[in-house]
Amino acid sequence: MRIRTLRTSTVLALLVAAFPGETRAAPAFTAFESGQVRPIALSPDGTRLFAVNTPDNRLEIYAVTARGLRHVESVPVGLEPVAVAARNSDEVWVVNHLSDSVSIVDVSGLNAEVERTLLVGDEPRDIVFAGPGKSRAFITAAHRGQNTGFDPQNTTPGVGRADVWVFNANNLGSALGGQPMTRINLFSDVPRALAVSPDGDTVYAASFMSGNQTTVVGPHQITNDGEQAGGIPGPNVNHAGVPEANVGLIVKWDGEHWVDELGRPWDDHIKFNLPDRDVFVIDAGPGVPQLKPGGAGTGFFTGVGTVLFNMVVNPSSGRVYVTNTEARNEVRFEGPGEFAATTVRGHMVDTQISVLGDGGTATRQLNKHINYADCCAERPNEENELSVSQPNGMAITADGSTLYVAVLGNDKVVVYDTEALEDDSFYPDAGDQIAVSGGGPTGVVLDEQRDRLYVLTRFDNGISIIDTDTREETGHVTMHNPEPPSLVQGRRFLYDASYTSSHGDSACATCHIFGDNDQLAWDLGDPDLDVVDPPNILKMTLNPAEVPFHPMKGPMTTQSLRGMANHGAMHWRGDRNGEGQGANVQPDGGAYSEVAAFKAFNVAFEGLLGRDEPLTEAEMDAFTEFVLQVAYPPNPHRALDNSLTPSQQAGHDFFTTRLTFAVDFRCVDCHVLDPNGNAQYGVDQPGFFGSDGQLVGGEFSQTFKVPHLRNIYTKIGMFGMAHDPQIHDTTFVGYDPSHQGDQVRGFGITHDGTIDSVQRFMGAFSAGPLNGPDGFHLRQEQLDVAEFLFAFDTNLKPIVGQQITLRPNNSAVVGPRIDLLMDRADAGECELIAKASVLGVEFGAVYTGNGQFTTSLTAVGTRTDAQLRQLATVLHNPVTYTCVPPGSGFRLGVDRDGDGHRDADELLHASDPADPTDTP
Repeated sequence: MRIRTLRTSTVLALLVAAFPGETRAAPAFTAFESGQVRPIALSPDGTRLFAVNTPDNRLEIYAVTARGLRHVESVPVGLEPVAVAARNSDEVWVVNHLSDSVSIVDVSGLNAEVERTLLVGDEPRDIVFAGPGKSRAFITAAHRGQNTGFDPQNTTPGVGRADVWVFNANNLGSALGGQPMTRINLFSDVPRALAVSPDGDTVYAASFMSGNQTTVVGPHQITNDGEQAGGIPGPNVNHAGVPEANVGLIVKWDGEHWVDELGRPWDDHIKFNLPDRDVFVIDAGPGVPQLKPGGAGTGFFTGVGTVLFNMVVNPSSGRVYVTNTEARNEVRFEGPGEFAATTVRGHMVDTQISVLGDGGTATRQLNKHINYADCCAERPNEENELSVSQPNGMAITADGSTLYVAVLGNDKVVVYDTEALEDDSFYPDAGDQIAVSGGGPTGVVLDEQRDRLYVLTRFDNGISIIDTDTREETGHVTMHNPEPPSLVQGRRFLYDASYTSSHGDSACATCHIFGDNDQLAWDLGDPDLDVVDPPNILKMTLNPAEVPFHPMKGPMTTQSLRGMANHGAMHWRGDRNGEGQGANVQPDGGAYSEVAAFKAFNVAFEGLLGRDEPLTEAEMDAFTEFVLQVAYPPNPHRALDNSLTPSQQAGHDFFTTRLTFAVDFRCVDCHVLDPNGNAQYGVDQPGFFGSDGQLVGGEFSQTFKVPHLRNIYTKIGMFGMAHDPQIHDTTFVGYDPSHQGDQVRGFGITHDGTIDSVQRFMGAFSAGPLNGPDGFHLRQEQLDVAEFLFAFDTNLKPIVGQQITLRPNNSAVVGPRIDLLMDRADAGECELIAKASVLGVEFGAVYTGNGQFTTSLTAVGTRTDAQLRQLATVLHNPVTYTCVPPGSGFRLGVDRDGDGHRDADELLHASDPADPTDTP
C-alpha cells in the first residue's frame, strides 16, 4: 500500500506542472532495413492484435472490434523488432534483431510493460512456443554475439553457424539475460524462420540463405586458353573479339559431381561437401529439446530453396510450407544474350513454396504463367499482374485447406488451395490475389472468427484488414513512423518487382535480400558490352598497372547495399563510378561520388531485372537517397566495451604495423582503417573501414577496388580449397589442401568467393621466396589477424542496441551491465535511454552524462542514476535501459515524434506523443 501511495502522490504532484515546448534539431534516424519475420500476431482469445513497429522500436497493441482495429497501447521494446508471439493472453514475446534480445511484455493489466529482457545470440529473427503446454520458447539467432558465453570457433571447419535458443518460459533463471535450457546448433549458415506442429511436439527451424549447392573453381585452377582447352565455357571473347580475363567458374553439385554448364566435372578442384540442409526438425517434447535423429526427411530437409523466408505447418496434414526462392546463379551473364547463348535477364530466381512431408521435399513454382523466353514487355501487362516475388509470411485455415501468403514484392496476398498446391495443379488466377494498400506486405494472421486477415505492410508501416469472404481490403491503419520521408519514398525501388521488372518477379531485393546480400556468387558479365577504362583513383603502393574493365568479369559474390556512403565507387571492381563527372577528390568528387556510382546501376533494371526501360531520373534519385542511408549493424565479435581480446589485439598490431609484402606495405596501407575518414568534410557517415575508395591494378588478373571489411565475419563457413599457386606457400605451417568434409557455405572471401577463409588468404603474404623476410612467419599470426578482422570496426560501436531490464530483485546481476551502458555512453559510443511504466504512464529518460538523466516529464526534469534505478528497486516498476545510435537518444527516450513536447507530458495532457500535429 505504501508503494502505491508513493507512486500516486509522485505522479499527482507532477500533473500540476506547466511545461513549455522545446525547439530541437530534427532527430537522427539510423536505417538498418532489418527483415521482418513474424511481425504480427493475434492473442489466443482473439481480442487483441500485436504488431512490431520496426522503425520505431515498439510493440503496437490493437483491440480487435467489430468495426476493425482500435489502437490501445504502444510499448517500447528493443531496437529493430522483427517478430512477435503471444505466449498466452497475458504475455507477449518480441524478438529484437539489432539488440540481440527478446522483450517479454506483460499485457495482463491495464497497461502493458516490458517485465524482462532475455539476451541471445547475434541478430535473432524468429520465435515460437512449443513443448509441454507450449511452455518453451524457441528463438533463432546467428552462432555468434557478445551475450552467448561461447567461442564461435570462427577458424574451425565444420561448425554450424546457426543456433536455436530454448528457454523454459516458466523458469527463466536468474542469469543476466536469462538461463536457456539448451542451445541447439544447426549445421547451416544463419537461421531465420521457425514453425511448430499443432501438438507442439515438433519445431521446424530453417536456414535463411541456405545456398543451392553451388560453389566456384578458382581462376588459377583453370587454363586461360578457353573452352577447347578445358577452360571456361565459351564464349571466351566479347562481341568485339577481346579475350576475357582469367576468371573463375561457378559449378553446381548434381548429386554425383561438381559440374559446369557443359556438364563437365570439376570434382578435383572442390575440397569440401555441401550437404544443403535447409530445414531442421527439433523434438520439443519432454526432456531437453534436441534435433531429431535421422537423415533427409526425418532429421532435416534438403532441396527446399536458396533463400528461405517463412514457414507454416498445415494443422490437418502436418505438412510444412516454406516460402522461398531458388537462385539460378549457375547460369552465366546478364544483358540481352545476343552474343552469348545464356543470360539471367528477367529470370534470376524461381519463386517457390516448398512442401515438406513424409515424402521429403516437393517444390512448387508460383509463377507458372511467366514465359521466360520472352523478355521484356512494356508494363503494365497481364503477365506482370499475376506474378509473385519475395513471398514472406503465411497463415492457414484451421482445417488446413486454404493458405494465405503475404507477397512483399507485389503488394498482394495470394490465396492457395493447399490440395492444389501440394499436387501442383494450381495456376495463377487474379481471383486468388488480393491487393494490399500500403505496400510491401511481410506478415499475415488469420482471424477466422471474424473472417478477416490482418496484413502488416512495411512500405507505409501499416496494417491492412482483409475480408476473407469478399477477398477485399476493408480497412487500413498506420503506425507512427519516425523514418525520414526519403527512406519511405525510396524503399519501394528495392523491393517492388511489379514496378521494377517486366515479368513482375524480379527486384533488386531478389538478390540483395532486405538490402543485404544472398551469400552467393553470380557471373553477371555481358559479352555484348565493350571494354572500358577504370577510373583514375588507383592506389599506387601495390600494383600501378591498371587492367581495363572487360565486360566478362567472371563470378562475383553479391555485395551488400549497406554502408555504401563514404566508400566511393561501387561493385567489386569499382566499375560503377562517377568518373568524368568532376575531379576525382574526396569526399564526393568524380569517381569518389557514391551518388553518381549508385545511379550508374540504373542500367541493371533493363539488363538484369528485365524491365522495359530504366527508372526515371527522379525515381533513381529517390532510390539512391534511400540506399545510401542504410547502415551496417555493430560488430558482434567485438567486446561490448570496445576492447580487443589478446588475439584480436595481436592481429590489430600486425595489421597496422608489420610489413607484409615485397613492396614494403602493411595490411592497413591498402585496407585503410580510419573511423573518422572524411569527417573533416562533414559527411553524414564518416569512416573508412578497410577501404578509402581507391583501386588496385592487376590483382587477381583484374583491376579491383580495395574492399571494406565490415562484414567479413558473415563469410565464415567455407573451409577447403585446392592448391592455388598465387596464395599458397606449400612450406608454410598450416598449409592444407586436403578435403575438409561437410561445410555450410559454398562461397568464401575475395571477389569471387574462391578463397575459403581469411587465414588462407594470408598465405599470399607469408615470409619466404616471394616476400623475403616480410609477412607472416607463424600460423598463430595468421589466426590473430583473422580474429581481428572478424572484430573489425563498423560505423557503430558494439554497444549500440544492447539493453537490459532492471527489476526489483535483480539489481546485483543487472547493475554492472547498466554501469557498462553508462560508461559507453560517456565515451560517446551510444546514447542511453531508459523506459518504464509508472501508474499506466510511459516514463522515459535519456542519459546526459555525469550520472544524470533528462526525463520525459518536464516537471521532473533531471534525475540521477540512483533515483532512476529506484523506480525498479523501490517502486517495483521494471526499467529497461537501451544503448541507441548516437543522435537518436532524445527522440527514442523522451520525445518520440520530435514535436518539442515530451512524451509523458503529452500523455498526461491527453495529446498523442506519436503525432507531431497533436500537442498539449
